[in-house]
Amino acid sequence: MGHCPAKMIEKALTILYTIIVLINTMEMKMVKNITLSADEKLIAKARKKAESEKTTLNSQFRQWLEKYTSMGKSSHEYDQLMQELSYAKPLGKYSRNELNER
Repeated sequence: MGHCPAKMIEKALTILYTIIVLINTMEMKMVKNITLSADEKLIAKARKKAESEKTTLNSQFRQWLEKYTSMGKSSHEYDQLMQELSYAKPLGKYSRNELNER
């Protein structure tokens, strides 16, 4: 048939899967298509799991992407706050009781 067996095997093991990624820009959402490659069986399992959770694989990917891109944001915000408050210095040493006073 003229098809390369290695290519047929490769196609059988992986499929190209297009996922819609929503990118928030101000109040408008722009949709960007991306293509990922993954094992066909893994994609099937992921779709079944998403279906059992009453969602879609695209929705799960968008949630993952949001979490992934926000990682480390909290520690950066904390460091920034500490830098902004660096001017505040204690006037002296305090006893445990003084520290616990309300």
